[in-house]
Amino acid sequence: MAYNIVLVEPEIPTNTGNIGRLSLASGSNLHLVKPFGFEITDARLKRAGLDYWKHLDLHIYENIEEFYAKNAGKKMVYLTSKSEKSYTEIPFEDDLFLVFGKESVGLSEEITEANTKQLYTIPMFSEHIRSLNLANAVSIIVYEGIRRLSL
Repeated sequence: MAYNIVLVEPEIPTNTGNIGRLSLASGSNLHLVKPFGFEITDARLKRAGLDYWKHLDLHIYENIEEFYAKNAGKKMVYLTSKSEKSYTEIPFEDDLFLVFGKESVGLSEEITEANTKQLYTIPMFSEHIRSLNLANAVSIIVYEGIRRLSL
C-alpha cells in the first residue's frame, strides 16, 4: 500500500521536511510541485527530515502542468477548506494521489474548479481558524487512508 502525497508550491521548509519524514514512515511517495518558498537544500528542510530525506521516493516537478502530464490518468483527490465533503468520504485506494495546496492560500481556484467532484476537507469546529497546519493535515489524511485500507 502506498499513497502519493503531493504538495503544490509548498512555502515552509519545516512543513515539507516533516511531510517528507511522514512519507517515508507511511510508505508514501512525495511529489513536490514548484515554485517552492525555499531552496530544496534549505537546512530547515533537512533538519525537519533529519537523515531520512535521502531515503524518500521523491518526485519534483517544475510546475503543475508537468505534474499533470507525468501523472495523467492517475486517481487524485484534493484537500481544501473550500469543500463540503469530509475527508472521511475519500475513496481511499492504493496509489491514490493526495493533493495539498500551499500553506498561505491552499490550492488555486483553477485547480479546485477543475476538480469539484474530488474535493475534500478536514472539518474545523471553530470560526477563529481558517486552516490547519499543512503537516498536520497531511498526517490526518494519510493515516486515515492507512486505517481504512487496513480494515
